[in-house]
Amino acid sequence: MTDDSSDAPKTPAAPKKTGQAGQAMWGGRFSGKPAELMQAINVSIGFDRRLAAQDLAGSRAHAAMLRKVGVISSEDETAIQTGLAAIEAEIAGGTFPYRDEFEDIHMNVEARLRELIGPAAGRLHTARSRNDQVALDFRLWVREACERTVGQIQALQRALLAKAEAHADAVMPGFTHLQPAQPVTFGHHLMAYVEMFGRDAGRFADAKLRMNESPLGAAALAGSSFPIDRHATAAALGFAAPTGNSLDSVADRDFALEALAAGSICAMHLSRLAEEIVIWMTPQFGFIRLSDAFTTGSSIMPQKKNPDAAELVRAKAGRLLASFTQLSVVMKGLPLTYSKDMQEDKVPTFEGFDALELALLAMAGMVADLQPIVENMAKAAGAGFSTATDLADWLVRELDLPFRDAHHVTGAAVKRAEQLGCDLPGLPLSELQALAPGITEGVYAVLTPESSVASRKSYGGTAPDQVRAQIKRWKEILA
Repeated sequence: MTDDSSDAPKTPAAPKKTGQAGQAMWGGRFSGKPAELMQAINVSIGFDRRLAAQDLAGSRAHAAMLRKVGVISSEDETAIQTGLAAIEAEIAGGTFPYRDEFEDIHMNVEARLRELIGPAAGRLHTARSRNDQVALDFRLWVREACERTVGQIQALQRALLAKAEAHADAVMPGFTHLQPAQPVTFGHHLMAYVEMFGRDAGRFADAKLRMNESPLGAAALAGSSFPIDRHATAAALGFAAPTGNSLDSVADRDFALEALAAGSICAMHLSRLAEEIVIWMTPQFGFIRLSDAFTTGSSIMPQKKNPDAAELVRAKAGRLLASFTQLSVVMKGLPLTYSKDMQEDKVPTFEGFDALELALLAMAGMVADLQPIVENMAKAAGAGFSTATDLADWLVRELDLPFRDAHHVTGAAVKRAEQLGCDLPGLPLSELQALAPGITEGVYAVLTPESSVASRKSYGGTAPDQVRAQIKRWKEILA
């Protein structure tokens, strides 16, 4: 259906009145206006104005498609595109008149467009609904947030790689149950987080692939009777295809849930690293230093230097988990298709991604800033009989003992060292030979943390050469 009316101005017109609050766009059936309380609970422009750029992009694509298929005239499309450009400039300049009376970003843009270009603005909403409009805008926003987050994760990975490369040989204790287990290198420890964050980036990229379908054109819930081209609008907006079911198109918020789930896992990884930074900063560990840039002091204890940035990153994980849970609870009881409950999808998603972005940036800064105290790490690496497994392995290799027998002999050696108040390298050869006569002086060569680390040459192990190989591999991936 084409309208060749030529009353649409070619340049923005002066603002004009729009009528009673809440009735300019959908009030034809209504004789009264909403109660103030209804208006207060219904309005969302306070938070969904963040979708302005996405709303304008969707409207541009929709208008171009409507003109292409002959639903609106070229004159009307020109007026609409001119008006949308003027609105974009107002938003960028901070002069756009956001008004609660128009409820949300979609109505605010449409009302302002009518003020600027007149009746042609009313043709823009042909063959679409606020239901598919908000589904589109929100999906575009989440897709962009996933892209941003991948970049932020990769920046953190690069900071970890640089620190790991500089300290690929620095020996430290590896822990299980937070008890000394076996020596590792600081570079190897940091590379574990590179792996974790790599999986996080993959989850966001995977979520983006799944959400990369356009709901525009699903209209309220059933599709449109107009001859629209949904493939054209999908392509114009960078989607792989249009969504395949109009009901699901407007009812689906899986894309936001999946992104928040990925964010929750990423925040959990950030929290684990933050916890280690907090522990490493304590005098009892003394493994690292952070500069004044990422620490704070105490209002009463002048000696304090607190790792507050790490502690706040640790706390942000709760914000992400809460956002995911909140949106899950909103969606869990909703029948198809759209319900106003879904207006509450944006705040937790916005808040979740805001918290994640801040946490990722702060962590990348801390990693670049922290300096390991290698002498303290090395001293701790030999504590707690951390080379006991190396003794057991030596007994298997050199004396051909079954590993379980070697394990028993080593346990007895640890017990004897405790009784004598020494560590394994300090246990006299006579004491070792009393447990296994074939033990020779050569055993001491494997009982230092440095030799233990150097021996772990299996793929992905902590030997410095293996650490450097993994650093090289990740540099190539991130390149």
